[in-house]
Amino acid sequence: MAKRARVIYNPTSGREAIKQNLVEILAVFEEAGYETSAFATTPEPDSAKNEARRVGREGFDLVVAAGGDGTINEVVNGIAPLRRRPRMAVIPSGTTNDYARALRIPREDPVQAAKIVLKDQRFKMDIGKAGENYFINIAAGGLLTELTYDVPSNLKSVFGYMAYLVKGAEMLPRVKPVDMDVEFDGETYKGKASMFFLALTNSIGGFEQIVPDASLDDGKFTLIIVKPGNLPALLHLMAKALNGKHVNDRRIIYRKAKRVKVKPVDERVMVNIDGEYGGDAPMTFKNLHRHIEMYANLDKMPDDAVVASDPEVQEAERRFAEEVDQIPDDETDLDD
Repeated sequence: MAKRARVIYNPTSGREAIKQNLVEILAVFEEAGYETSAFATTPEPDSAKNEARRVGREGFDLVVAAGGDGTINEVVNGIAPLRRRPRMAVIPSGTTNDYARALRIPREDPVQAAKIVLKDQRFKMDIGKAGENYFINIAAGGLLTELTYDVPSNLKSVFGYMAYLVKGAEMLPRVKPVDMDVEFDGETYKGKASMFFLALTNSIGGFEQIVPDASLDDGKFTLIIVKPGNLPALLHLMAKALNGKHVNDRRIIYRKAKRVKVKPVDERVMVNIDGEYGGDAPMTFKNLHRHIEMYANLDKMPDDAVVASDPEVQEAERRFAEEVDQIPDDETDLDD
């Protein structure tokens, strides 16, 4: 039986780059051995998410998220709750493309991005769960949340992450710390914080030194808590973060954690999930270890970006996956 792939693409993303190259993209996945079809997302809420979940339940072998980080997030949210999940591939065409940057997938040419599948390099990546939502890159509250919401969409499109930087400098005088309790793997931070930040990759808004030691499959988030500071102190800390020199700063708590719970004391804390509003704290964040198998440009990624298990464990996982594939699919999801 032929393997099946579904390309879920945003027809308006990246100046319609995916749409213009769709025939070539489909041909690449056909060459890789997948019987390939395409679905154009619509303005309806959860369009990409619903299609990803549908084809996952129908037993497709591969789902390709073609668009910006928002499209990738939706596709992940579609397949993450399923017991039997298809593989994923990414074709970036958004503004920042943090996830594609972390996977070392070409960001300027969608056809070249599709050709990563021909290298047949895959690994099982971690994803995060925040309440009932899943995320692939970041979850945060405080300064970053306000900054993301306040940058107009037209500025994001034209200037990319530079728009965040400019807006951030403008907003810093208004930033107020929030009293919160943060519990993480047996430790607790109680007090005021300018922001908390959970990362799964090393690419945040186009910058790769904010989480310099990020691993995509170690089962842990990188947790950053920024303690309160005056304007000069925060500006200095931002400058250090862009060069990866903030990790041991006394104004920073920098930890690895599998599970994090954030509880505000008095004030509202909005939670940003992969660049969008994802609800208010209190909220619990769980790392789902090696949850989705992803095509990536592994030989271009840093050696420590993927931990990977030893060959015996990988072979056992492969045999288990083959056995699971023989079980009739009752369309029962993990969250049901």
